[in-house]
Amino acid sequence: MSPVTFNDVPSNLRIPFVAAEFDPSLASQGPALLPYKALLIGQKTTEGSADADTIHRVSSLAEVVALAGRGSMLHRQAIAWFASNRVTELWVGVLDDDGAGAKAAGTITFTDSDPSVPGATAGTIALYMGGVRVPVAIEEGDDAEDAASAAAAAITAAADLPVTATAASNVVTVQFRHKGVVGNAYDMRVNYRDGEALPEGIEVAFVQLSAGATNPGLSNLIAALGDAWFHVWAHPYTDSTSLESIEEELSSRFGPMRMIDGVAIAAAQGSHSGLATLGDTRNSPHSVIVAQPGIDPITPAMEFGAEVAGLVAKYGATDPSRPFQTIAMKNALPPEEVDLFSNEERNLLLYDGIATTRVASGVVVLDRMITTYQENSASAPDDAYLDVTTMLTLMYLRYTFRVRMMTRYPRHKLANDGTRFGPGQAVITPKIGKAEAISWFRQMEELGLVEGFDQFKADLIVVRSETDPNRLEFLLSPDLINQLVVTATKIAFRL
Repeated sequence: MSPVTFNDVPSNLRIPFVAAEFDPSLASQGPALLPYKALLIGQKTTEGSADADTIHRVSSLAEVVALAGRGSMLHRQAIAWFASNRVTELWVGVLDDDGAGAKAAGTITFTDSDPSVPGATAGTIALYMGGVRVPVAIEEGDDAEDAASAAAAAITAAADLPVTATAASNVVTVQFRHKGVVGNAYDMRVNYRDGEALPEGIEVAFVQLSAGATNPGLSNLIAALGDAWFHVWAHPYTDSTSLESIEEELSSRFGPMRMIDGVAIAAAQGSHSGLATLGDTRNSPHSVIVAQPGIDPITPAMEFGAEVAGLVAKYGATDPSRPFQTIAMKNALPPEEVDLFSNEERNLLLYDGIATTRVASGVVVLDRMITTYQENSASAPDDAYLDVTTMLTLMYLRYTFRVRMMTRYPRHKLANDGTRFGPGQAVITPKIGKAEAISWFRQMEELGLVEGFDQFKADLIVVRSETDPNRLEFLLSPDLINQLVVTATKIAFRL
C-alpha cells in the first residue's frame, strides 16, 4: 500500500502516466474567515415589486425602493442601515401589512397667534417628521389654514417619509403608511435645531401618532429563510408574538444540528418603567432590545434598531469580542437633554435585559449591547449569555473549529492512540485531535478571543465514543476574553 493517500489518482494504473493532484487541506494556515450576512425585516407598500414573505439581496437604497416601495418601512430602515454600514452583505425580508391591522394617525394643528392680526410674517416652519426636517414656507399674510395647506403639501412632496398628510381647514392629518404598532413610535415636532423659530403669527400643536394596531405575522417569512445563515437580524417589532417567533427560530438555529446562529436586534422607546417592563418579559440569548437615549426620541425606533444592527454587524465581523461602547451613530438624532436617561436609569435597564445607548457631545453612541437573557432554565439569575460579544464570539469559535476539522480531516479514518499506521495515511487519533484543538486555541488566542491556555489544555478531553467507534468526541473549555467595561480608580490625594 502506498504511504501517500490519493483521492483522484487510481492505484491500478499500468499505462505510462504522470499524475499530480492538489490537496488544499493545508493551504489555509490561519483561522477561517466568517463573512457576515445580515437580514433586515420590515414591511413594504403596494408600490413595492417584491412578493410578501420573500428575501432579496440588496446593495443600494434604489434596490430596496424597487422591492419595498418608496417611503416604506423597509426603505426607512435601509436608509439607517446604509448610513453606518455599507460593507456587510445585506438581505431584506419583505412583509405585507396585516389586513386586519390599523394605521397609526396623528394631527398637526395650526392656529393664528392673534386673530386680530391679518396674517403671519414671512418665514419657515421647521417641521421634523421622524427626525427628517421638512421646511414649510410661510408667506407674508398667511393664516393658519394657509399654513396647514403648505405643511400638507411639503410632507407629501417628501416622498421618502413613511407618512402621508392631508389638510382640512387648519388641521393636517398625518397617517403612517403601514398598518401595525410600529407607527405609534413615529415622532412629530417643530424647531429641533438651535436658531429655528416659528414665523410670528403662527402657532403649532401636535397630537402624536397613535392607534396603530396588529403587526404582520412572521411565520411564513421565517419558513422562507430555510437554512440561509444570517448572523445579524434587524427588525422593528417588540410585541410578544413577533419576539417569540424570532426567538424560537434563532434558538433552533443555535443548536448543534443547525449551527446557523445569529442575534436579532430591535429598538424600543418609552419611559424607563415601560422599557424595564418590556425587558423583564423576555429571556433570550439571541434577542437584543436596545433602548433609545431618552423618553421622547426623535428618530423612529424602526430606523434606530436598523442602524444599531448595522453597527453590530460591521464591527462584530471585524472583532466579535470587542465591546461596542462609544461607537457613534450617523443617522440617529439625540433627544432633548432633559429627556435623556441618567446613568442610574441606564444601569437599571441593563439589569432588565435592555441594551443601552447614550449621547456624547451631541452624538448618539452605543453604550452596552446585551441580550435579553437573564435567567437559566432553573429560573436562577444567569449572565452566561449576557453580552452580545459573547454570542458573536461563540459563533466565531464554533465556526472556525468546524471549518478546521472539516478542511483537514474531510475523509479520514479513526484509530486509537498508539496504532501503527504508515506515514501519509488519512488517519486521525484522539492524540492528533487534541493537538488540533490546542493549535486552534492558540490561533484564537492570537486573535484576542480567548485566554487561559494552561486551563484550556488541562481541561481538554478528546476521546473515541464508547458506543460509536466512528465518533471522535471533544470537550473544549475556552475561557472567552472579557471586555473593559468598568474602570474603577481611587485617587488618594495629599495636601
